[in-house]
Amino acid sequence: MGNRKQPFGYRVVMGEIALHPQESKLVEYIFQQYLVGATYNTLVEELREQSIPYDEGKLWNKNMIARILEDSRYTGERGYPPVIDREALEKALEKRSAKQTAAPKTDTQKLLRHFSGRPSTARMERQVLNLLNSLIVSPEQLRLPATAPPDQSTELNLQRELDRVMECQPIDEDAAKALILSIAAAQYSAVDSREYETVRLRRVFSGRQPMTALDAELLQSSVSAIHCHNDGSLNIKLKNGQVIGKE
Repeated sequence: MGNRKQPFGYRVVMGEIALHPQESKLVEYIFQQYLVGATYNTLVEELREQSIPYDEGKLWNKNMIARILEDSRYTGERGYPPVIDREALEKALEKRSAKQTAAPKTDTQKLLRHFSGRPSTARMERQVLNLLNSLIVSPEQLRLPATAPPDQSTELNLQRELDRVMECQPIDEDAAKALILSIAAAQYSAVDSREYETVRLRRVFSGRQPMTALDAELLQSSVSAIHCHNDGSLNIKLKNGQVIGKE
């Protein structure tokens, strides 16, 4: 075993595994600091400041710390002298496991990322919450964005053709019905969908109580995009094309 690489903190003396005095003290320190809240990055910074390397010629890194914190031999297993007790190892493993198990994203967080193209943050969620709450308090803010009047030339031409058919006797009923249907289709097409969305949004926001937490259903039904700015502010594009927030 004399030529075999031992875990950090141990050495072979006269063919027997023994504690390396300086390294084993450092192992104990790593467990102690990790369990009281030190992060991997903090430990790396501290360990690089002292003179004991994990491997000769290599700087300490997070992988080295991870290997130490998960090695059960430090509790005295497999003939290794103990450096820490079993409870310390189990607490360290439990803490690592909790950090590695990321909390699942909520529906709200998923929608914020979808609309903004960025990972959702608490600040983003708070700003969107405040903007939508402002619409709940004052739904009259919802208005149709100014647009050019719709082109009614097709409808007018069809109406003139219908007038001509109706003046001819006997009336060509099939032609008249076809023209009436065409006029109705042209009128429907001329209705600005944003006008419909504005009316719908006013209904959605009216009568609600201000939210304490962002509601995923309201977010999905009212927002089409979130634009984030370099200064951390944002604006929201609503389903009717209206933009609220930073100009």
